[in-house]
Amino acid sequence: MTHSSHDNALFSSVPGLGVIIMAAGLGKRMKSSLAKVLHPVAGRPMVLYVLDIACGLAEQGVAVVVGHQGAEVRKVVEAVGGQVAVAEQTKQLGTGHAVLQARPVFTGVAHRRPTRYLILNGDTPLLTEATVRDLLAMHDAQGAAVTLLTAVLADASGYGRVIRQRREEWPQGAADNRVQSIVEDKDASEAERLVREINVGTYVVDGEFLFPALDKLDPRNAQGEYYLTDIVQMAVQQGRTVSALRLRDIDEGLGINSRVQLAEAEGVIRHRIRERWLEAGVTLRDPASTWIDAGVTIGRDTVLYPNVTLEGRTVIGEETIVHSGVRITDCRIGNRVEILDHCIFRESQVEDDSHLGPFVHLRPGVAVRRKGKVGNFVEMKKVELGEGSKANHLSYLGDATIGSGVNIGAGTITCNYDGYRKFQTVVGDGVFIGSDVQLVAPVTVGQGAVIAAGATVTQDVPVDALVIARVPQVTREGWAARRRALQSGQTPPPAPKPVSPVKTRMSAKPAKAASKPKAAARSIKKKQPAVQRSKRR
Repeated sequence: MTHSSHDNALFSSVPGLGVIIMAAGLGKRMKSSLAKVLHPVAGRPMVLYVLDIACGLAEQGVAVVVGHQGAEVRKVVEAVGGQVAVAEQTKQLGTGHAVLQARPVFTGVAHRRPTRYLILNGDTPLLTEATVRDLLAMHDAQGAAVTLLTAVLADASGYGRVIRQRREEWPQGAADNRVQSIVEDKDASEAERLVREINVGTYVVDGEFLFPALDKLDPRNAQGEYYLTDIVQMAVQQGRTVSALRLRDIDEGLGINSRVQLAEAEGVIRHRIRERWLEAGVTLRDPASTWIDAGVTIGRDTVLYPNVTLEGRTVIGEETIVHSGVRITDCRIGNRVEILDHCIFRESQVEDDSHLGPFVHLRPGVAVRRKGKVGNFVEMKKVELGEGSKANHLSYLGDATIGSGVNIGAGTITCNYDGYRKFQTVVGDGVFIGSDVQLVAPVTVGQGAVIAAGATVTQDVPVDALVIARVPQVTREGWAARRRALQSGQTPPPAPKPVSPVKTRMSAKPAKAASKPKAAARSIKKKQPAVQRSKRR
């Protein structure tokens, strides 16, 4: 597939750009023990959406400023690797103070001296890279000291207001987007509160202007904090340009400050994900009920029925069919696989042309090899099911290696746990296991062996052997009739005369006298000397 020049621009870094992400906030309105930026949106911590944009744009590195639960946030962002560095804000003294903590990341290394900085919030997962590139383009085109992203809301209460210069104050030839100041909601006058244009919290700032301006911040305000927004007025006072780009889609500016906003963001992200896979050739029978996490990959011509949930880093191959009520987490599913209704898979692998379900539970560590079949109410854990092998009904298989072409009968159980330790079961190729079999681990069943129904196998089985391990059947004729009579107070019928099992089997055939040759042979055997008998033995 080829990309246009516009597409190539979306995948290239911006020369001279450094990125700062503010991720230190407590998030009191979330009412959570988890740091706000770590709350998941479509299966990913929200800060990672912003970090993706930063890593795609920054040529001069990315600094993530952490604070509340800093160790946990650091662990998540450092796992991204690359040019991401972490700065710490030990005391939350405002957004200006937070950005100031990133200075050592960029000034401590000679080659990291950005010509401009992109400042992002870690709680804006809906922001897109295309919008940020437009913001950067405006900043460069207008030679601005500060360029900010704004949105116009029907109800702007609670947000910082963007106060623009009056038209008569614009310099000759200036663009019509000049900004005079940003006023925080708690510091706004009644007239300023009527303004519906709000500050989204995304900025591009000139590299030589940013940190000197931050050093001059004054915390004398309603919050007693160092506001990053005050650098806008500083730039205006210096006669420098402050530009603003209004969002076309206000959803992109949604910052997550509450559980309500988290749910709204989740809905937007999941809608975007569904649209992306529909455009990539995946069929969603009911898109609204299909939940696909951001880290999932799906092959072309795969069909997802209603109420399917795909989570984590799951990979689904091509031409696979996933029926309703299925939940798959961190699994690799091959091509042309069919998964019937109400299955749960986790951290497992299913190879091409396999058939699973309904009601199959794959716990972590399962590998179903090519053309495997796993059916109704089968649970598996840490099992390799060989190519073409079948476990079609009502079985538990745990800690086992099962060869190719094996039949697992209904009700088969691997007894892998003795109360203290787990043990392995090994089943060779081509083994036939009947119904209701217990394989008591550790045990090995040799290739081609047959295990009869109802057997409890406690010892290794040789290649091509037959194992029968069951109690002989006892039949008591008339027992049920006598029991019913006793329960109803009636006189029970007399018990029939006991008949030995041997006589019962022989009674079906007419009795024959022993032939003379056989009788003669017995008489000769009795007359043989002791020495000869011992030789025969």
